[in-house]
Amino acid sequence: MVRLTPALVTTFVAALITAAAAHANPKRCVVDDIEHTVCLSQPAQRIIALSPGATELLFAAGAGNQVVAAVTYSDHPEAAKALPRIGSYNRFDMEAILAARPDLIIAWKEGNPREQVLQLRELGIPVYHGDQRDFKDIATTLNRLGVLAGTEMQANTRAAHFLEAIEDYRQRYSKAAKVPTFYQVWINPLMTANNQHFIGHALALCGGENIFGELPRLTPRISEEAVLSANPEVIIAGGMGEDDPSWLEPWRTYRNMLAVQRNNLFFVPPSTLQRPSPRLLDGIEQLCAHLDTARGRR
Repeated sequence: MVRLTPALVTTFVAALITAAAAHANPKRCVVDDIEHTVCLSQPAQRIIALSPGATELLFAAGAGNQVVAAVTYSDHPEAAKALPRIGSYNRFDMEAILAARPDLIIAWKEGNPREQVLQLRELGIPVYHGDQRDFKDIATTLNRLGVLAGTEMQANTRAAHFLEAIEDYRQRYSKAAKVPTFYQVWINPLMTANNQHFIGHALALCGGENIFGELPRLTPRISEEAVLSANPEVIIAGGMGEDDPSWLEPWRTYRNMLAVQRNNLFFVPPSTLQRPSPRLLDGIEQLCAHLDTARGRR
């Protein structure tokens, strides 16, 4: 039996309102993350996702059966692995995209090449630009994709469940002791995430203190010297693959660093913490558990 929480009741009411509005006005319009209005005369049936995160969001919004192509590394859920590929997130095959006859494209504002996305728009293909910075953005994107795909009920329900889970973590760790943490996004160049990035929000949710959180760029480049100077209590790395914690090994040579002294070098599979989708909850669960381990080693 489904538990009718306040968030779910609000979701169902919103879905009914959306359905009534759609009946009165069949045009489906949303405003994306670059303040661009995207309108469709009917639910999209042939959608292309230009990032692995966009692919996951579409499936989570109930539109998986309408996705006809995606970029490389779109590997979740399992059905996404079988989708035709139209290149990578930073350079796609325009001919393959056009051959797929999309009626909607979901682009990644920060990661896709702007000139190619602009070319797709100039060809008359509706393009939704996503730029999820925090938890609310992820839920809002699910709601909007549901409108464009005609899957409002599933999308809104998934968004509500996601935000409820986030609130559960917020309450659980609201009084947790802070843990100075370095999160490694990439190795060469060495990169991290600031407090405005959804990874930064995940760290804060678990009681982590992001040692580079105040840097201005979302994913700033840093030096090893900067990490050593900050002397984090915890280092968390994403790695090159879902089962490859090798990025942690070079840090073990710095035996004077607190994270090394306490053996607080942890791995989280990158797809669970570096993609803005509801599966971020899996990464947050692991992240919070690692910080709890670090607190226990004090």
